[in-house]
Amino acid sequence: MELKINYQYTYFIHPFVVKQNKYQKYILRLLRDKNCKLKRFEKEKDLRLYKHFTPKMREFLFSSFSFTNLKYVKFKEMPIETQAAVLSKYPCTIFEYTVKNDIQGKAGEGKGIFFKIRKMEIICFQTGICFLCMKTNIEDECTFADVLNFNYKFRDIKQDNRTLNDYDKINIQTDSFANIDKLTDFIKGITGSNVEAIKLDINTERFLTYSYVCIDQSAWNVDNPFEHIENHFIKFVRFLPADNSASLRDDDVLSLSKWKYTKMGITKHGVTLFSSSTDINNYTILPNEFEQQYLYMYIFEVYKKIYLKKLSLEFKHPTRLKKVRKAFISFTKNIWIQEMTEDETGTMFDHKVKEMLGLEQLYHEVKNEYDVLYKELNIEKNKNITIVISIILIASLVFNILNFILLSKH
Repeated sequence: MELKINYQYTYFIHPFVVKQNKYQKYILRLLRDKNCKLKRFEKEKDLRLYKHFTPKMREFLFSSFSFTNLKYVKFKEMPIETQAAVLSKYPCTIFEYTVKNDIQGKAGEGKGIFFKIRKMEIICFQTGICFLCMKTNIEDECTFADVLNFNYKFRDIKQDNRTLNDYDKINIQTDSFANIDKLTDFIKGITGSNVEAIKLDINTERFLTYSYVCIDQSAWNVDNPFEHIENHFIKFVRFLPADNSASLRDDDVLSLSKWKYTKMGITKHGVTLFSSSTDINNYTILPNEFEQQYLYMYIFEVYKKIYLKKLSLEFKHPTRLKKVRKAFISFTKNIWIQEMTEDETGTMFDHKVKEMLGLEQLYHEVKNEYDVLYKELNIEKNKNITIVISIILIASLVFNILNFILLSKH
């Protein structure tokens, strides 16, 4: 059955890593880019986002909430180098990247799938772990099959191996980018070298995919249950093409269904929300919440995974142990044990993403490394103390013997 859709968008997310000692220079480069500007969050304008996160997490992720108009004016009056120095001290800074015209493209050959890149954000964490997020949507009327094929194709456009089949060919048609190579060059210009990302085992050739679709109510309603279209959902959440004929299972999928006529799927490669227009909220309120609150929650959990990998790698360098131990304690106290939201559905989503990413196991692996090194350092410290005490005792004994000899002569 051909599924019609009422609304859709997909975010393609590219994690990248900037060297810690070059992070301030990277922020400065973004500030100097005329197409890039600091994203400012304001309580009145972003009230749903403000209320969704706990104060601690809001302070960490969206520091610009604390910017009064006066503070923001004074910040903008600072020399650009000073602005970069100030922003580099915040835990997280978000930039909006504006291309002169929407990036319009055509995916596939023949009839093709016309799409636009509507929005770009660069999310930068103080640790040098960053994310480029691109919001796309398919132009004109499209079917659910178009969404499947587009998501399947676009998430692999950065692959170096261009021996691609028909589903993987994308031709960009736009005044801004002549072809797909120009777009990938543009992305590389923002993200820079992949060296640091590869060290942390980050897949630099495939985007994480975060996709929303609202299908027409005729396919999913009171009389037509979800089970009739479940195969479509599994293809969507696993980012498979429309004509995939493989046996469809959801063994590697975690699902969440807390809103009416919705089904969320979470895999290691991304998050999808599948909904029906039977409920008006699914094409009015929910798309905005999924694009704002839940997107930032997802990115923050991916950030935690990458940062834990970074700490694990740092623990292997003896000269950095003291600094890394301090960083791990700070991470545990200020991030790991903190609740991200008090919203019930948001909390369930957060826990499922953590489960899929294997964060609990990864954290305990890093903690074990920390514990072992801490014990070794204490043993070494105690050993050194014992040696010092022994030297002092020997020196004291020698001194006493000498005193005894001198006294005997007198």
